[in-house]
Amino acid sequence: MSRKPHKVLGVLGGMGPAATAEFLRLLAEMAGVERDQDHPKVLLFSNPQIPDRTAAIIGGGEDPAPAIFEGLRRLESWGAELLAVPCNTAHVFIDKFREDLNVPLVHIVEETITSARKASPEGAWLIATSGTSSSGIYTREAHRQGYSLLQPSGEIQRQLQLIIGLVKSNRLKESGETMANTVMELWNEKELPVVAACTELPLAYHASGLEISGMVSSLGSLATACLERIYSPS
Repeated sequence: MSRKPHKVLGVLGGMGPAATAEFLRLLAEMAGVERDQDHPKVLLFSNPQIPDRTAAIIGGGEDPAPAIFEGLRRLESWGAELLAVPCNTAHVFIDKFREDLNVPLVHIVEETITSARKASPEGAWLIATSGTSSSGIYTREAHRQGYSLLQPSGEIQRQLQLIIGLVKSNRLKESGETMANTVMELWNEKELPVVAACTELPLAYHASGLEISGMVSSLGSLATACLERIYSPS
């Protein structure tokens, strides 16, 4: 299939590196083209030294907003015509300066809720970092779109944070085992898909052995939305 990409995508990655690599893999896999030349140009700035987003929200850690903003500005200066950040929690800070960016940003939270509405109109479980959950960024967007999101208990939230840490430390098998147990706990309470609203969580879910239809991936939602815009002539 021949398609012409119309926009250069700038990706601010490193939050974390494995999630960024998976996002780039999805862009290549989902482009639906047959030649190298039909894939989009992608500018990547991967900066794992950006301060921890969850720690800044709930633990008084260093503010990552300046580093995120500088990274996006750098991508603009390199020629990016569209921006994406494969990290959900980073968008808590991006929302503070989004209007100051010079090119459009594909917002992972907006796109993930849109995907969840299509996949499961009756609602879904939110699984995310403690920072994302406590910030309310997903519940506000769900409310704006008229969508029902259920939030896990504090104990399950602690398990999710553990799973995220396992992915970041390259312990995928363990993350998948813990993810399977955690999601089954949620499904025993109410059987609705999980919205993987941290970009490490789709990796853990894929390693869990659970049916893929039980998850809405924030990484997949972001990749889909980026490709739609990249290949659109307008």
